[in-house]
Amino acid sequence: MRIVVDRDKCEGLGMCEAMAHEFFELDDDEVMHVLDESPAEEHRGHLHAATQACPVLALSLQG
Repeated sequence: MRIVVDRDKCEGLGMCEAMAHEFFELDDDEVMHVLDESPAEEHRGHLHAATQACPVLALSLQG
C-alpha cells in the first residue's frame, strides 16, 4: 500500500494529521508531509478513514 498525495489539491488543512498524526505532518508553512509513504497493511483501515476525511480529496491509497 502507498499513500498518494495530489499536491495540486492539498490545501494544508490538517484533517489527515488530526486523524493519523503518525503518518501525516503539517510544517510551519502548512505544507503536508507524509511520514511513511508505504505503511504496513495493518494500518489500511485507519489510513482509509484519514484519507477520506480530506475535505479537498487530495489523498488516496494505492495497492
